[in-house]
Amino acid sequence: MAAVASCGSASTGSAVATASKSNVTSFQRRGPRASGTNDSGPRLVSIAGTRPSVRNGQLLVSTGLPALDQLLGGGLAIGTVLLIEEDKYNIYSPLLFKCFLAEGIVNGHTLLVASAKEDPANILQELPAPLLDDNSKKEFDEDVYNHKTPESNIKMKIAWRYQLLPKMEQIGPVSSRFGHYYDASKRIPQELIEASNWHGFFLPEKVSSTLKVEPCSLTPGYIKLLQFIQNIISEEGFDGSNPQKKQRNVLRIGIQNLGSPLWGDDICCAENVSNSHSLTKFLYVLRGLLRTSLSACIITMPTHLIQNKAIIARVTNLSDIVIGLESFIGSERETNTLYKDYHGLIHIRQIPRLNNLICDESDVKDLAFKLKRKLFTIECITKLRSYGLRSQKYFLSRHSQRKCSVKKNPYFKEPHTLKKIY
Repeated sequence: MAAVASCGSASTGSAVATASKSNVTSFQRRGPRASGTNDSGPRLVSIAGTRPSVRNGQLLVSTGLPALDQLLGGGLAIGTVLLIEEDKYNIYSPLLFKCFLAEGIVNGHTLLVASAKEDPANILQELPAPLLDDNSKKEFDEDVYNHKTPESNIKMKIAWRYQLLPKMEQIGPVSSRFGHYYDASKRIPQELIEASNWHGFFLPEKVSSTLKVEPCSLTPGYIKLLQFIQNIISEEGFDGSNPQKKQRNVLRIGIQNLGSPLWGDDICCAENVSNSHSLTKFLYVLRGLLRTSLSACIITMPTHLIQNKAIIARVTNLSDIVIGLESFIGSERETNTLYKDYHGLIHIRQIPRLNNLICDESDVKDLAFKLKRKLFTIECITKLRSYGLRSQKYFLSRHSQRKCSVKKNPYFKEPHTLKKIY
């Protein structure tokens, strides 16, 4: 028995000595080995510019607008399609489209830009410049910095340890923060575009005018685009068939003005068309490619030109996320005092229902956007009414107004707005 006890104490002592040398306890997992093997490494492979969702574990990427990421539940899920309904004059939807592409360049993601109107190389030249410094965003905020603020007051608003730092950070995809702000008045540095990996699809260069297809099939532009996307996904290993040799990456796909007559589709020309299912077939095949690959797609579509409402309903069902932009230009709301601080409304039509059996609806309905001096912001508008008695004012919501008994208050005031900035 003594021998057994001595042997046990010796084995315990050797185990403690071994654990102390490797600095690993029984409650701590051993990290990745220096030899490069990943037998005991982390389960999730870290990809720059991505993070898992806290709700369902789905891998997310940023849309290029942190406010929009918050509305979508943290970001755009890998393998999903984000459809943006263009505003009437197509002024603000290209900005969201370019922020999505700029976010991919900042994080080193591979880009695929498709357009029938503009050369993808020219689109990349017009991407907004990133603000990699958190404090530099305050420089462009109208509520904090304006032309009337003295220089001495500006210095007091910045912490003393940041006063000697430059306002703009270094150039390159080195920021580890999820989601960035972008300066719409500046263009992305040329060094970032040259160092990025991108593929362009310009419809006039890919499809010849002499190509003829059957009337019941897809349009030539949609066929060529699907083949181009499939080749990029398979050749660069985004579907796992050809493992990526370097660090794992994400493919960001951007398609501009899909469904317009420039793509050869006639759904915007008449209500009853012969080839009305061409666009829906394209979206159906595209979702199949995205679901089996490390890729995310954003599409801008002029839905206000589509005369058949049934086609819009089918397009919405075939998209994972649908966002509509409504500009105030040329409308009655442009002169309405309630919306004097905004440039338009943003409608969250549909939110993805990934790994869920129930529908996911947004809690926020009244959303407006405005383009400040250099930043695109999204704000929540809550309509309130104020009831005042002498010098006191009480702000009551619609639900409280129904229960309020002071309907004939002589001190009734005009409607006010409460704004919440994301």
